[in-house]
Amino acid sequence: MTAIPLHQPIGAVLFRAGDECPGYVMVNTGCIRVSLVSANGREIVLYRVRPGEICLQTFACLVEGRPYLAEGIVEAEVSGELIPPNVFNHRMATDDMFRQKVLGAVAHRFAEFEHVVETLAFAGLEQRVAQAILQLAGGGREVRTTHEQIAAEIGSAREAVSRQIAALARDGLVAAHRGVIEILDRDGLSQLAEAAM
Repeated sequence: MTAIPLHQPIGAVLFRAGDECPGYVMVNTGCIRVSLVSANGREIVLYRVRPGEICLQTFACLVEGRPYLAEGIVEAEVSGELIPPNVFNHRMATDDMFRQKVLGAVAHRFAEFEHVVETLAFAGLEQRVAQAILQLAGGGREVRTTHEQIAAEIGSAREAVSRQIAALARDGLVAAHRGVIEILDRDGLSQLAEAAM
């Protein structure tokens, strides 16, 4: 058996904690959000999987033969391939180019995790909220999100994030509307985010 075509719409649940791993996901287009969800429903976003990137949860499940510990939700319609475990293991053992690509993606993802840990350890909440707003906005001026979603991005409580967004609004850096945060002063917000490191 070779790779299986994979097409999933926005909102599709690719895996949940406790699920067995059906294979290695290669994303060609779209985005998967990988999160830990507590028993009381609180979420923290671990990372996103975009084209050329690796899902560490999937990699660990395949290598260790264990079920998922996190949840994967399609954030932007996904098109790609699912490589069954036996095919993945065979390619890792025999295909040098495939193995280098996978291990390179693992190393890159690990570097991202180091940055996340560094930010959590050394950045204040204000800086982390500014970073999250800029990251979610990309090059745009607006972020369509909720305070709860930003809290999940940075591993904080919604109430604390709401207070920080209100402070950023008082400082003229953003304007908060229902479900939308508008960036008013990108340079000022960037300076605040960079002050974290």
